[in-house]
Amino acid sequence: MTSSVRPFRFGVNMLALGSGEEFRQRCRRAEEQGYDILHVPDHLGMPAPFAALAQIAAVTERPRLGTFVLNAGFWNPALLAREVATVDQLSGGRLELGLGAGYVKAEHDAAGLPFASPGGRVDHLEKLVAQVTRLLADPEQAPRPAQERVPLLIGGNGDRVLRLAARTAAVAAFTGGRQSPGKPEGTMELISPAELEERTKTLRALAGDREEPPELNYLVQYVAGASDPGEALESLRPYGPGMSDEELLEHPALLVGSPREMADRLRAHRERFGLSYYTVLDPFMDAFAPVIEELKGE
Repeated sequence: MTSSVRPFRFGVNMLALGSGEEFRQRCRRAEEQGYDILHVPDHLGMPAPFAALAQIAAVTERPRLGTFVLNAGFWNPALLAREVATVDQLSGGRLELGLGAGYVKAEHDAAGLPFASPGGRVDHLEKLVAQVTRLLADPEQAPRPAQERVPLLIGGNGDRVLRLAARTAAVAAFTGGRQSPGKPEGTMELISPAELEERTKTLRALAGDREEPPELNYLVQYVAGASDPGEALESLRPYGPGMSDEELLEHPALLVGSPREMADRLRAHRERFGLSYYTVLDPFMDAFAPVIEELKGE
């Protein structure tokens, strides 16, 4: 591995609680399986992120904790800084703050919150990043985070979000998705591997003058073991209805094959896209765990 290639890092996004004990057991198992970070999303109908992260901190020791990603439209800077500092203290400095512009209008409506235009949502994200960063760095702020600087992850694919990530983020996270034409607001479909490659190259160019450019994260949507290729493709097709079979099978959102085959695929993705940090959804946590073992130390 050359010095310019980042080592792999792996996260799992905890989408559901079950019972309290079931959630705690899954968090402990994720730690045992070698996951580097446990994430919690920020959608209505899913666990409240900071309460869940505090519980994860209480039952694990090694993994870092992350929001993946907070909907900027749900938060104001002062309340968010308090949550971040509290969980960072409770976890002994393990928190990573993930933020995005938000994309589901129905959730804003249900919460009684305005849903701005795409540009307006990015405006709010930019202001939130600036103000929360300032508050967390203020020595008079109470409570104080344990870390001198809580790492920031920015999620998104658009030019303005990529520019923000290039300036401010330790991690730039890609879903590789866009609004599905003719579908309800918030219904996403994957962009092609070629388009994703262009987006990651754009991010790296925008961050070209940084001494330490952002780590590149990708959210894997589907993990399946070795099976009949035709069966796997039918499972994958809803994620990219306009893609060819070849594009689906080479897309980093979708992993199919034996643990060794999936590990080889991630090595190829790191080479092509610069993606070294992968997050899987918790229903696929166990299926992906052997891949972590294959790539340990790389």
